[in-house]
Amino acid sequence: MLADSHCHLNYKGLVEHQDAVLSRARERGVVAMLNIATRESEWDDVLATAEREPDVWATVGIHPHEADKHPDVDTAKLVARAAHRRVVGIGESGLDYYYDHSDRDRQRASFRAHLAACRETQLPIVVHTRDAEDDTADILREEMGKGGFPGVIHCFTASGAFADIALDLGFYISISGIVTFRNAKDLQQTAARLPRERLLIETDAPFLAPVPHRGKTGEPAFVADTCRFLAELRGEDPGELAQATRENFHTLFARTRT
Repeated sequence: MLADSHCHLNYKGLVEHQDAVLSRARERGVVAMLNIATRESEWDDVLATAEREPDVWATVGIHPHEADKHPDVDTAKLVARAAHRRVVGIGESGLDYYYDHSDRDRQRASFRAHLAACRETQLPIVVHTRDAEDDTADILREEMGKGGFPGVIHCFTASGAFADIALDLGFYISISGIVTFRNAKDLQQTAARLPRERLLIETDAPFLAPVPHRGKTGEPAFVADTCRFLAELRGEDPGELAQATRENFHTLFARTRT
């Protein structure tokens, strides 16, 4: 009974055969999937999937790669779209200094707009951060100082020190299939010590397929493989870890309970 806390069901590679993708996920025990938006043009399609599928929910947001193209997506627009009953989070948003596809000042402004929307709605922020730990931490602290909000660091690949900062802020940490890669030793060390009550598992499908599917198009069914690997890494029972991370998913994304 698993939850995939972050996937892109409307991306190329999955959307062409979405029904089959969902069927394979359900066959492997996936009972909850969060379909993530990364640009405004996706919002209607992501929401349509969530309206059609009772075990799929949606977010609205702008990925940092897309920040330059969405100067008009402000807090008010995010809050308005987040009123939809199947929207359970805001994002993904954050900072990506690895690719720098958008101006860094624009990324930071967009991120703050998303965090303000979370503060207003009390929906969780889904954070993307890459090569931007210090700025991400500073912005999260500053915005939390204006009023708290829940959130998750998705596809966690940052340092152990950043994990501790996120946990201190009350955030959850979501582990993707990257943890199964041979060269992910630092991530494995961090994942092994994360408190179970703050842990989520995701696929980020169609990306980052875990071992033994590496090189294939990722899909939500593969969250089972990441869960099994993570359980072995942590010395835990896979079924118990699946249940715990699913409960964490419903706790963080509270609208999924209604």
